[in-house]
Amino acid sequence: MTATPTPSTGREWHLRTRPVGWPSPDDFALVETEVPTPGEGQVLVRNEYLSVDPYMRGRMSAAKSYVAPFELGKVMQGGAVGEVVASNAEGIAVGDHVLHFFGWREYAVVAAENAVKVDPEAAPLSAYLGVLGMTGLTAYAGLLRTASFKEGDSVFVSGAAGAVGSQVGQLAKLKGASRVIGSAGSDEKVKLLVEEYGFDAAFNYKNGPVGEQLREAAPDGVDVYFDNVGGDHLEAAIGSLNQGGRIAVCGMISVYNNTEPAPGPRNLARLIQTRGRIEGFLVGDHYDLQPEFVREVGPWVRSGELKYRETVVEGIENNLEAFLGVLRGDNTGKMIVKL
Repeated sequence: MTATPTPSTGREWHLRTRPVGWPSPDDFALVETEVPTPGEGQVLVRNEYLSVDPYMRGRMSAAKSYVAPFELGKVMQGGAVGEVVASNAEGIAVGDHVLHFFGWREYAVVAAENAVKVDPEAAPLSAYLGVLGMTGLTAYAGLLRTASFKEGDSVFVSGAAGAVGSQVGQLAKLKGASRVIGSAGSDEKVKLLVEEYGFDAAFNYKNGPVGEQLREAAPDGVDVYFDNVGGDHLEAAIGSLNQGGRIAVCGMISVYNNTEPAPGPRNLARLIQTRGRIEGFLVGDHYDLQPEFVREVGPWVRSGELKYRETVVEGIENNLEAFLGVLRGDNTGKMIVKL
């Protein structure tokens, strides 16, 4: 079989202006650029799948954060997996598939130390961006390390039909949770959580006050809350927290596009009564768990015990629309762009 020749140009997404509030297509540009040649210790990757994630909204702002903002007029970054089409690095050959962090483009030059070889025979390539990738490790580390989950805990997950949330709930069930409750933004997603992912209860947060719906779904309270949303969900979780309850703050998608600071939970004093704990975390601080995570979760994925969904959008030209879809909650499971 003859290898497909690499074209001389490829497309990539640039940030033109920093969004204020909800991002606009005018803030971005799809640009055609020359495909670079890999230097010493580098490989050229033809990206096959790209990841779009809520945290990217934060990188579009100039505000100081845990990671540098995207530069104006430059290509953006994100998780990607693809095939090596040229190699100038030992240990990585043409034809290998690698996971890296230079998405939002068709072709990427990647230093060998920033490329992780993945096996397309062991799992679909797209899985390395989701259930076996950063989102999966986020769920694993946040639930087990940050929230100190233990068998018998009652667990509440917001954004539960998303890539991270759906995995949190299933991991909790597989590890012996007494009850798992999820919230999502549509009746269809609520049905998915209970019927496919095995949640004990779920509710549509648009159907009424979150606090009331959570009390109904978890009459005995919750021991662990995995927060992907913030806002009224965080306040509701504090209201239902049991003695010694733990809250792991992974994301707060409900406030990402706010132009004014969101009011904080009004019931923080309840943490005194419950001796509760709230702790934020970043997956980047927990990569030491990666081998253990793959060892434990990989077999569950292969056996079908841990189920996952992907929402796949085709074409680099639709990368921005896929990202905006994540912010709107259009996706079920991991949002993936297939090139």
